[in-house]
Amino acid sequence: MRIDAIILREVHMPLVRPFETSFGITRNRRILLVEIHSEGLIGWGECTAGERPFFSAESTDTAWAVITQELGPMLNTEHPEHGGQCPRIFYQVRGNPMARAALENAIWDLEAQREGISLAKLIGGVQESIPCGVSLGIQPSIADLMSNIERELTAGYQRIKLKVKPGWDIDVLERVRHRWPGISLSVDANSAYRLRDADHLTQFDRFDLLMIEQPLWHDDFYYHSMLQKRLETPICLDESIRNRRDALAAIEMESCRIINIKLGRVGGFSEAIAVHNAAQERGVPVWCGGMLESGIGRSHNIALSTLENFTLPGDVSASARYWAEDIVDPAVTVSSQGEIAVPDTPGRGYEVRTDLVEKLTVRKETIRAMVVA
Repeated sequence: MRIDAIILREVHMPLVRPFETSFGITRNRRILLVEIHSEGLIGWGECTAGERPFFSAESTDTAWAVITQELGPMLNTEHPEHGGQCPRIFYQVRGNPMARAALENAIWDLEAQREGISLAKLIGGVQESIPCGVSLGIQPSIADLMSNIERELTAGYQRIKLKVKPGWDIDVLERVRHRWPGISLSVDANSAYRLRDADHLTQFDRFDLLMIEQPLWHDDFYYHSMLQKRLETPICLDESIRNRRDALAAIEMESCRIINIKLGRVGGFSEAIAVHNAAQERGVPVWCGGMLESGIGRSHNIALSTLENFTLPGDVSASARYWAEDIVDPAVTVSSQGEIAVPDTPGRGYEVRTDLVEKLTVRKETIRAMVVA
């Protein structure tokens, strides 16, 4: 496909309510959007890097620099036929998976539009609807948390995930389980604990959790393997899994029994599919994690979640949980049964509200091809 233009934007979107993890509190999102124009079509991608390099080494500003100075010009010199060629195009740039994913996923969107099929079908998706869970951040009080859980259960969500950290864990879980003994419940530590906390973490086994996500270091397999041997609760790895090789290593070392796949964290659809396939071949279930995406990134997550081994409810929830007004039409909605219907129209299946995107844009740059002397 011929690339006519690559446009990078930063948009600012305030969250409906603050979202707190062990990293800190997010109230507003600075989101990078990529639009790639090709032969009359426009593919959209979203960079899921955070405002600061806390979840990973990337941030909004580092991703902007890498996309405008390196990745965008590289892509402009190529004529990729499909998104799976992007890893080869970007091979000289180490790391920066979220920046790479923003461009690669836009190419996949373009390819689906060109072929006249949905993005889900293009990547091999088999599910017509996906089960949804919610991720609830650390709250000002347990009473606030209980109220939020009540609201999400009433909305139909099939799994509740609670962010935890030292000082906000056992007491919280005791209260939640006492009130809702039968709900599907998991926790996410975002690397807040250390191996010296193993005795404390074994107490989580009392609460019949679906999983405990990334309890230890963000780049670790070895100590998670040691911890999993002491826990009945399955460990799910998130930040540690950067690619297929990591997934294979973690499974071989028995570091986890579940894997969270995030498109940005692994660098786009190509690697996400590879991680999915590696886990499926070894009988390890996967699910799709969220990064406070706009509707553009959310639509990519919906497509990814249609692959066969996404058997657990993910964090792909309704637009209204995060945004007073999303930048896609229709907004992403969840049924009373806690499911999202997968669009069957060409591409991502959600139109971009370009007027609103323009209104929210605080900087914009058209990326030119790199001139080689």
